[in-house]
Amino acid sequence: MLKAEAIRYVLNFKCPSGTSRGVLTEKESWFIRIWEDSSPTVLGLGECAILRGLSADDRPGYEEKVKEVCENIGDYWYWLEEGLQEWPSIHFGLEMALLDLKNEGQRIFYPSPFTQGDEAININGLIWMGEADFMQQQIREKLKAGFNCIKLKIGAIDFEQEVKLLKGIRKEFSADQIELRVDANGAFAPHEAMAKLKRLAELELHSIEQPIKAGQWNEMSRLCAETPLPIALDEELIGIFDSKEKERLIDTIRPQYIILKPSLVGGFAGSREWIDLAEDRDIPWWITSALESNIGLNAIAQWTHTLNNPMPQGLGTGQLYTNNISSPLEVSEGMLHFKANEGWDIEALTQTNLFK
Repeated sequence: MLKAEAIRYVLNFKCPSGTSRGVLTEKESWFIRIWEDSSPTVLGLGECAILRGLSADDRPGYEEKVKEVCENIGDYWYWLEEGLQEWPSIHFGLEMALLDLKNEGQRIFYPSPFTQGDEAININGLIWMGEADFMQQQIREKLKAGFNCIKLKIGAIDFEQEVKLLKGIRKEFSADQIELRVDANGAFAPHEAMAKLKRLAELELHSIEQPIKAGQWNEMSRLCAETPLPIALDEELIGIFDSKEKERLIDTIRPQYIILKPSLVGGFAGSREWIDLAEDRDIPWWITSALESNIGLNAIAQWTHTLNNPMPQGLGTGQLYTNNISSPLEVSEGMLHFKANEGWDIEALTQTNLFK
């Protein structure tokens, strides 16, 4: 017989991290652990990584839904196939925990050369919003650390200052040397977006994520049709649960790229559905984490490696927190590595610091 329990865990940022929706100082997650009654020491662990203000399941009843799933864990097939369709972060946490249990609770979800420590994943270096000097400092650190792809969050400070920062990188590094991506998080007004896209295109950027707020399909469709800079959909995919509606969105907007955050689009299953739609239409994609702890990041990274996507992925958020869970994940020279010989502190994961 399966049993389960959950606990809320608040991750604290090392320093405030700015987005166009405000400054983040902490991040909430719920951890689900699952075990067989006959083998209580073999534990599957999953992370329900809700993002307040962004996740489609950020609504009243979240804690109650997590606990309901745990109390009725024997019905996990119902939860995965139907019961959690509109609770994507909980779906992902359950999906993760069951996979972990299936693989003897060792945090190995998809055995591969990545989990053996023989291969690494190319990732982008993330530059958080802030004052120009702070962003410049982050840029210098990422370049020094060996990243060949940098992603800047823009839209919170003066646009001219952001252009100046990008010009500074381009003056030193060509597009062949450093790939630059920007993420506006919907910060541009529709009437000004095209002019800003033209300015940014002059800097030979790779792409821009979500230039205008999600939900404006006709405006986004027009931008994607006319843009001089490739547009990637991100927030636009959040909260779209029905398969036909997903198809309608992607056919209406016809983006240059889509970006999948498993915690926000329904885990591996939800992400796979979007990938299939994109590939049927020759639309490239990449995977991004969504401020998960190392528990969630580990599962996403292992799955991402199996997809054999050579593009830089957005999987570098594991070093943001003061109280993250220690893990074998390590970022070096712009690559995410799994240090197979280090392992996890399983006792710490499953006892006092998470579950009482």
